[in-house]
Amino acid sequence: MLASGRTSKRGVGALSAFIMAVVLVAAGCASTTGTTNAALGNAVGANGGTVPVVLPVATPTPGVASSTPAVGPSTSGDSSLADAQALQSTMVSIIKQVTPSVVVIETASGLGSGIIYNAAGDIVTNAHVVGTSKTFKVTLSNGKTYTGTLVGSFTADDIAVLKITAPSLTPAIFGDSGQLSVGDFVLAMGNPLGLQSSVTEGIVSALGRQVSEPNGNTLPDVIQTSASINPGNSGGALVDLNGHVVGIPTLGATDPQVGGSAPGIGFAISSNRARTIADQLIASGKVTSSGRAYMGVEIADTTNGIGVVTVTAGSPAAKAGIVAGDLIISVDGQATPTSDSLSQVLITLSPGKVTSVVVQHADGTKSTLSLTLGQLPG
Repeated sequence: MLASGRTSKRGVGALSAFIMAVVLVAAGCASTTGTTNAALGNAVGANGGTVPVVLPVATPTPGVASSTPAVGPSTSGDSSLADAQALQSTMVSIIKQVTPSVVVIETASGLGSGIIYNAAGDIVTNAHVVGTSKTFKVTLSNGKTYTGTLVGSFTADDIAVLKITAPSLTPAIFGDSGQLSVGDFVLAMGNPLGLQSSVTEGIVSALGRQVSEPNGNTLPDVIQTSASINPGNSGGALVDLNGHVVGIPTLGATDPQVGGSAPGIGFAISSNRARTIADQLIASGKVTSSGRAYMGVEIADTTNGIGVVTVTAGSPAAKAGIVAGDLIISVDGQATPTSDSLSQVLITLSPGKVTSVVVQHADGTKSTLSLTLGQLPG
């Protein structure tokens, strides 16, 4: 289902570089119940076109000397057609190669997509696809179905792993998303609106985006693409022309002014980030090295700013002296008037960094505190 805000507290819902809302895009998928606390405390998610025609040879006007020699038949049209056919052939080959690696994941709440990660049956998908479910119906591209069980889920990065036991699986090849360039061709493969094994194409529109999900999570290292990402694509594969998975389609964009989707703007978690999280989930069922900063507070937006609702005992915030009822005015010298802005600041900082936090206490006085950021637990 298309998910909007799913918490009673205001979640993070703005792009750092765009005035645009994003929505989860798993068709009828199970939604996580993450809160702003999770974000900042425990989690801070046909071919077509015209082919140039071959023009006839120019004929000089009788009696008039031609200053330009006659031109032979143009080969530009043939060359363009050959290039188009070569690209088409490459895409068809890639689709045939990757399709067996993309699965349908069904829960009691809906469905999404997933990617076979290894021959042992581990499948990578989005955390919001699995939601709170522990078992799943997994359908392979050949139509065979299997029961999947949850290996682990890390809602902060919207990545989850589930496992099936099945013979002769075809794992996808995960590429290095760090080698992508803006303008690279990519294919989005998944099950939009339940239409199994669907493919759309586009380019890499931007790299290194920080994108906020409606549940309060801010995703790092996100790929923006023009390939259509529709409900049900979540957890599928964004594939380059080498046939390598370079991203996990996760979000589509909506225009808050006119409503509805914003065509040509979709977001995928980078393959490098997905592998970092998936490998840890497979190894231990949890994430022990997220590489993301952690304060340990549950917050809520108020008319006066970001209010601290609770502070996790023993957390960096507790050690720094932040208490419930404080307002967080700034972090690391950057103003944080909303939970959106605080999330965007934290995602740029690293665990272990000693940073300054300005808070306003309940009595109206302000303090500048020194806080050593922790590592986001998973």
